[in-house]
Amino acid sequence: MQESRKLEDYLVQRPKPKGIDVLCGLKHFAIITYAVPADRFKGIFPDRFRLDVVEIDGQDMGLISVVPFIDVDFTSAVFPFPKFTMGQTNYRIYIIDTETGERCVWFLGTTLDSWTLMVPRYLWNLPWHAGRISFDCSLNESTGLYEKYRMETSSSWAEASVELIQSESDELDFPGFPDVESALVYLTHPLAGFYYRRDNKLGTYRVWHKELEVKPAKLKSANFRLLSDLGIVKELEQSAPYSVLIEPINEFTIYLPPTVIG
Repeated sequence: MQESRKLEDYLVQRPKPKGIDVLCGLKHFAIITYAVPADRFKGIFPDRFRLDVVEIDGQDMGLISVVPFIDVDFTSAVFPFPKFTMGQTNYRIYIIDTETGERCVWFLGTTLDSWTLMVPRYLWNLPWHAGRISFDCSLNESTGLYEKYRMETSSSWAEASVELIQSESDELDFPGFPDVESALVYLTHPLAGFYYRRDNKLGTYRVWHKELEVKPAKLKSANFRLLSDLGIVKELEQSAPYSVLIEPINEFTIYLPPTVIG
């Protein structure tokens, strides 16, 4: 069983941006999470990290999330700079850094729909990949809930499609956690990410955001080819997520450049 956590213990002051740090809004922000047997993650990340397992029905499960959104007003957090808009999808596994004890995420990689991909991919060697990403979303202004949420990605690395729906009757339910708040801290508040760079070195970067005001949703259909290709979440399993969360828009600060470890 995961221990109880309070969000107030994880909220930190926003580190002052400097240099090339970035500020961006994340629109149509969704977290589609799957719980699968822990042994499916063997060999994916270095021994420095361990899977942040959740016990469900007596079995140790690892959680992996697909996180699609549109970067809006993507710009410098410090200087006057042009603003960009682009679709993005992150694939992340929930882990613990054994050197620091911090709960964080391991990025399998990212698809980005923008010519600016050349900066993270080639300058910083991030595991970011090209994709054509489209969103077709309709938000009910009176309820703040999505009447329609569709995302499609055409990509040689991670072709994807997902359709979500929200209703007033949707509830937050997180097996393996003592309460809803503990689960939301786990799923929505990791501030550090690690990954293998394209040159196989270990890399990391940090983000900051305030409390995410996510609401539950239901999945109508999903096909995340990367997850089935890697054998992490099989195609038939993708129709039964552990949880689905959506927030229409939020704001992140991203601290750059990423760091190379070792």
